[in-house]
Amino acid sequence: MSTAQETVEHVLVVPTALFHEIGHFQGYTTNIEPYLERLFDPAHMSYRPRPEVEEDPSFKQLIPYCIFRHEGKVFYYTRGSKSGEGRLHAKRSIGIGGHISAEDENSGSNVYHVAMQREIEEEVFLEAEFTQNCVALINDDETEVGKVHLGIVHIFDLKAAKVRPREESIILTGFEQPSNLTQSKEQFETWSQICLEFLNNST
Repeated sequence: MSTAQETVEHVLVVPTALFHEIGHFQGYTTNIEPYLERLFDPAHMSYRPRPEVEEDPSFKQLIPYCIFRHEGKVFYYTRGSKSGEGRLHAKRSIGIGGHISAEDENSGSNVYHVAMQREIEEEVFLEAEFTQNCVALINDDETEVGKVHLGIVHIFDLKAAKVRPREESIILTGFEQPSNLTQSKEQFETWSQICLEFLNNST
């Protein structure tokens, strides 16, 4: 017989103190190698109950955050009322991603990439060939959501603008130039605002 405790999702976290030790930043950094090397050291990683760490800023949940781009335009959407993160309802976003779960570790493969692929497949239909690169880390300690998460940004350059929502929580989708989306940046979740700044600065 299963218990309530067994059904609680356990997610990958690292101590926030480690992030500060490597080098705290607000916004984004493209100097990713020192962070990835130490954040993904098994000595620092642990899986903890998600309800606990969502309210505990002494840990950072590592989140793959995937941006889909075609000919300079990026995929965007609005988070509907069925979104899993209640604090982001009605916010616009350019990122797809989510937590690395203890269940991903059972795949026998690279847990991070398994989790990233699972999140993409849960949220959208990605129907184009692509190349993918990890380009930045994002951090936002000025919001309650941001204090307990650390984003790892991946850009998927698509051969065609073929991304469709799979989840009901993903609505009002399209592709647009980052510079145009920036004109209404206050409508976007903070991580997307940071990524729009990065995209505009890197063109």
